[in-house]
Amino acid sequence: MATESTPSTGPEQTPDQADQEAPRVELLRLSGGLPPVIDTPAALAEYCAALAAGSGPVAIDAERASGYRYSNRAYLIQVKREGAGIGLIDPIPFGTLEPLAEAIGDAEWILHAATQDLPCLAEVGLRPAALFDTELAGRLLDYPRVGLATLVESLLGRQLLKEHSAVDWSTRPLPESWLEYAALDVEVLVELRDLLAAELEETGKADWARQEFDHLLSFQPAVRVDAWRRTSGLHKVRGRRTLAAVRALWETRDRIATERDVTPGRLIPDSAIVAAATAMPTSRGALMSTPGFHGRGASRHAGDWLAAIRSAAELSEDELPTRTAVGDGPPAPRAWADKDPVAARRLELARAAVGALASEHRLPTENLLTPDHLRRVMWSPPATREPAELLEAIVDQLRELGARSWQIGLTASALTSAVLQADAPQPQSEG
Repeated sequence: MATESTPSTGPEQTPDQADQEAPRVELLRLSGGLPPVIDTPAALAEYCAALAAGSGPVAIDAERASGYRYSNRAYLIQVKREGAGIGLIDPIPFGTLEPLAEAIGDAEWILHAATQDLPCLAEVGLRPAALFDTELAGRLLDYPRVGLATLVESLLGRQLLKEHSAVDWSTRPLPESWLEYAALDVEVLVELRDLLAAELEETGKADWARQEFDHLLSFQPAVRVDAWRRTSGLHKVRGRRTLAAVRALWETRDRIATERDVTPGRLIPDSAIVAAATAMPTSRGALMSTPGFHGRGASRHAGDWLAAIRSAAELSEDELPTRTAVGDGPPAPRAWADKDPVAARRLELARAAVGALASEHRLPTENLLTPDHLRRVMWSPPATREPAELLEAIVDQLRELGARSWQIGLTASALTSAVLQADAPQPQSEG
């Protein structure tokens, strides 16, 4: 691994001045130089042959055009394996990357923040048989910051620059500086993985990590129900018909964004949706004078926006959306005290107990037990209050929700105690 040092302390500085400066960190550089982009069947076949002949795990990363494109597709895939070097693969010319999948075989993948890249990699036929997530490993080890650049600096003593993290990766051709940035993301993933794996073993968390990594193999992005309710500023909206207009405008924007493969906010921002739903304009002039309706996205699709508003205005009362979403989960925790005081007490006790366990085992609380799992069990615990039966039933409930064995083993007893304590008669305060 080649590195480049930042400028050293100049001779004109006094020792006291030098001591006050932050330590200099060497820049991470590519050890084998920047390879050419692989964008032809012949080049892909050549790299796949080298990859299949390589050894050890495979570092893999993907670059998407978030903020520019609607789709989550990968516009560049970076791969590195001992003996094969780095491959920078442009997936756009290929229908699938099955040859790459065959070359990797059942080798372990190393990714950072795997849930970000697994869906777009699956779209081109790449699915891991085993994986190691360096970000998740960092969380289980309770590192305060688990970004790739931070872990590389703290564990490897190298600086990983991130100046191209928000660029439009659908650009063609990709600038050389962008390609170097992308290649560096896999340059030291194997080395980083080995250090984190050793620390997981030392802290007794290796099996926890293995269960977490195995769980990621079946990861699927959550399907959002009533995604339009996430419109920024929706809390300002009054009236169900106004809500209906927000929904109609949001769904229209989403359809157009899908067809054009652009980020929805590049058509009109959320603030424009809320403003138009509140004003309910009926003419193009009135629409275009509404705050937020400026630019080609607003003007070009003015007819679509007006049609959406008109459709909301024509809905019958029973077709209007409710103020709050109807879901299968528990209500927002802030409403528990009014809806079910005993459940609110259960949640309070359980949160405190799980927080204490997380602190004891040096884990982020949300990694010890998913907050949604905790809320669901505390809102609808098993009916029995016989301690052994209740514990067994909570174990089954957590397992059905998807909690891993290590999480269940650490938290089930605490949740059982929270249920039993909350149900016990509370001492009466003296009047």
